[in-house]
Amino acid sequence: MSFNSNLTIFQMNDSHAYFDLHNELFWKGSKPVYREVGGFARINSIFNQVRHDQPDQVLVFDCGDTIHGTYAAVKSKGEALIPILNEMNFDAMTAHWEFAYGPKQFMNITRKLDYPMLAVNCYNEKNDQLIFKPYHTMEKNNLRLGIIGIAATIVDKVMPTHFSEGIYFTLGNEELSYYVEKLRNEEKVDMIIVISHLGFPQEVKLAMETEGIDVLLSAHTHNRLYKPIMVNKTVIIQSGCHGSFVGRLDLNIQGGKIKNFHHELITVEKDIEADQRIEKMVERNMKPYKDYLSQVVGYTETGLNRNTVLESTMDNFLLNSLLNQEDAQLAFSNGWRYGAPVPPGKITINDLWNIIPVNPPVSTVELEGREIWQMMEENLERTFSSDPYKQMGGYVKRCVGLNLYFKIENQNGIRIQEIFIQGKRLEAKEKYKAVFVTSQGVPEKYGAKRETTDTNAIDSLINYLEYNKSVKADLLGTITPV
Repeated sequence: MSFNSNLTIFQMNDSHAYFDLHNELFWKGSKPVYREVGGFARINSIFNQVRHDQPDQVLVFDCGDTIHGTYAAVKSKGEALIPILNEMNFDAMTAHWEFAYGPKQFMNITRKLDYPMLAVNCYNEKNDQLIFKPYHTMEKNNLRLGIIGIAATIVDKVMPTHFSEGIYFTLGNEELSYYVEKLRNEEKVDMIIVISHLGFPQEVKLAMETEGIDVLLSAHTHNRLYKPIMVNKTVIIQSGCHGSFVGRLDLNIQGGKIKNFHHELITVEKDIEADQRIEKMVERNMKPYKDYLSQVVGYTETGLNRNTVLESTMDNFLLNSLLNQEDAQLAFSNGWRYGAPVPPGKITINDLWNIIPVNPPVSTVELEGREIWQMMEENLERTFSSDPYKQMGGYVKRCVGLNLYFKIENQNGIRIQEIFIQGKRLEAKEKYKAVFVTSQGVPEKYGAKRETTDTNAIDSLINYLEYNKSVKADLLGTITPV
């Protein structure tokens, strides 16, 4: 192939079902700044404008974490997103939190989507067959394209067990090499695009190991890449989270190779004209819940967000509500990344559901000191492993009631220097009562006397706000690198 061709690739990743405008955090020097951005209607306007200007040159991909994360999405088990996503006319998708409804429900949803769900690494336990198509081929602007999908490998490793009932996941690196070769040699494609939800560190390593990938669209770790990176002749981008951003990659292809490219991380600003068809769909979806979700239930003095890796103000609010609910020394929750920020001011019911849309029950457990140490070493390795393929985060597990000092650069199992519980040095054989949410807060292999209470996380947050009308949840230095 000797002719020149142009393509524009759009990426949406980790939108977490944020249907409409929501607050997002932007750094300005040392300070966080919050402003309203996003929404599927504005995202689609961006896509359609370029489709109009560049017919037969535009590709649009969804890298997953799309149909779970807000009240309307969870309430409908993802069904509310289907007509909206079909209207947005994606070319392909892969997945992660989509499995939260269980594999059967997710497969029901994929049958209703007008575009393929791709995953080279998701298998049926009974027969070891792939659950979804591994790749998709298509023609665009005189180019034959091969699209390969890789789902999040952590679904059956650290997520609740019902996410992966009857299925299992591999890393996908071995399968990827096979399908790249197949697409090049058998399908005779001109370009290979990989849409992945492994996480940016994993995908960089993947590109280093795998020859023949032209473009890799990264997801899961919420990186705002203002500049793409080049790894082993592969262009890699990732585009933030919450649908607050989309990535645009313009390619000039000459002789079957990317000759030039230009990238832009586009902020989905409030003043972008909304696509009216999608705007009406969003309004219909939100109307039944509008009065409930708009209720003001309290106030916060602290900006609540999850944009920091070691500890977050949003989770300090959640954990303090758990300690308020139960008589315990410690509180633990997941190192979640998603959840639209709540600026200082009013807190609504909608904000609470954005904080913890799974709304799990509050649980308690008795942990020995040695178990706390082991559990935290395991979590630090899953967050900071020097081998990206062993990273299984999320951020660091959220904690209140302890102070942990550690060396990020140390090897697995020997990072922690000291732990204090309620100001006293941790004792290996001492028993400590902890309150937590989800099996990622305290995995089932740890502790004794595990009990599930009758209170769910949202109720715990509401109860806390009734007791403390104004939240102050500053960072405490709970997890400190030294």
